[in-house]
Amino acid sequence: MMHTWFLCKIRYEKVMEDGMNKKVTEPHLVDALSFTEAEARIIEETTPFITGEFTVADISRAHYSELFPSDEEAANKWYSGRLAFVILDEKSGREKRTYTNVLVQASGMDDALKKLNEGMKGTMADYESIVLKETAIVDVFPYTDKTKEA
Repeated sequence: MMHTWFLCKIRYEKVMEDGMNKKVTEPHLVDALSFTEAEARIIEETTPFITGEFTVADISRAHYSELFPSDEEAANKWYSGRLAFVILDEKSGREKRTYTNVLVQASGMDDALKKLNEGMKGTMADYESIVLKETAIVDVFPYTDKTKEA
């Protein structure tokens, strides 16, 4: 199944650890068919967790071809990775690179790299990790067919 990911930024007043209210903007990733559906889904997914008013400040397409989520309690951060697949062009004999973006849920940079390599084990093509960096993404909401859950 092909996913279309949207980065949705939610702006609201968050109660900080010191008890003070602070306006924050938090990015969330949503799997949706359109910008309209992405907005509806992010409102539906975040409403139970936010008290008071919030606004969807921004929605943009996120180009991730693969996600590697984790069930581990410590894996509370999302890391964005850019991979280069090295393919040999048989006509010219030259190496050709194609690039793809992935998202890995992990506890830290070393853990993210380990999970990325584990997740890519079954890949036939050679690849190099060009960039791996921590994102501000708070949560990821893959598509679930609610008609099948009932």
